[in-house]
Amino acid sequence: EVQLQAFGGGFVQAGGSLRLSCAASGFTSDDSAIAWFRQAPGKEREGVSCISSNDGSKYYRDSVKGRFTISRDNAENTVYLQMNSLKPEDTAVYYCVTDFEWRCGADIATVRAYAMDYWGKGTLVTVSS
Repeated sequence: EVQLQAFGGGFVQAGGSLRLSCAASGFTSDDSAIAWFRQAPGKEREGVSCISSNDGSKYYRDSVKGRFTISRDNAENTVYLQMNSLKPEDTAVYYCVTDFEWRCGADIATVRAYAMDYWGKGTLVTVSS
């Protein structure tokens, strides 16, 4: 059974940092791309970042470039999202997502959430000003 579980959300002040973890099972993260999506209040879910299963290439939406870093630990089958210099605009529920027929790429910001097959339980990130 494919399962994804996100951890690490919390409440931080603007400029602070959080590290999110995604524990995966039922597949290996080096064989299937994993993405982070988020949903802010009243907004649609949007792609934040993804890491390719092909070569480990990393992609980010423009608004988080230079602040967020995605990485993976294949031995632990875990993907991370290090979030630095957090802004109030980053406040959202963050989800760990995968789809075996999807390939991570530079268009992560426009990937439609409904097209993704597997979703983990979200973790809430709240950034105060």
